[in-house]
Amino acid sequence: MFFLQTTSLPPVRELRPKLFSDVRGLFVKTFVRTEFARLGLRTDFAESYYSLSHERVVRGMHFQTPPHDHAKLVYCLTGRVLDVVVDLRRREATYGHVSTTEISSDIGNLLYIPPGFAHGFLVLEAPAIMLYHVTSEYAPAADAGFRWDSIGFNWPEPCPVVSARDAGFQSFADFISPF
Repeated sequence: MFFLQTTSLPPVRELRPKLFSDVRGLFVKTFVRTEFARLGLRTDFAESYYSLSHERVVRGMHFQTPPHDHAKLVYCLTGRVLDVVVDLRRREATYGHVSTTEISSDIGNLLYIPPGFAHGFLVLEAPAIMLYHVTSEYAPAADAGFRWDSIGFNWPEPCPVVSARDAGFQSFADFISPF
């Protein structure tokens, strides 16, 4: 059973699973195909991967372009992150809008991000291990992004650790969305 929470970008959904806790620790079921289908969420995941990030790290803003775009389900196995999503759908009134959700291994919450959104996060508590399930396989030619600091969002970390790749992306203002 998942409790669905809305975000400021309605197609993006926060899912709160039932947590099973006892003297041994915690058990969390992160995916049930029939429940996801009942909630209108995609269930055709094609690839899974995880990242481990240290304190003050920002990863993002990432997405894959059509026809390799994908829905993404993300959650934090250890640590805590501020997850940031940007709407890239040009025809929507929410184009360019930012939504944030704190994701934590203690809460066990997940974020479902449909195609047409860029994704990134800031590590609030390290180490942060983020697990991703995506509905398309990685396609290097479709791998894209824009600078994390160009989305009009005031990140709570003034001097984050960012990869050379992420620092080299174009700004959101120069980005032409394929969505």
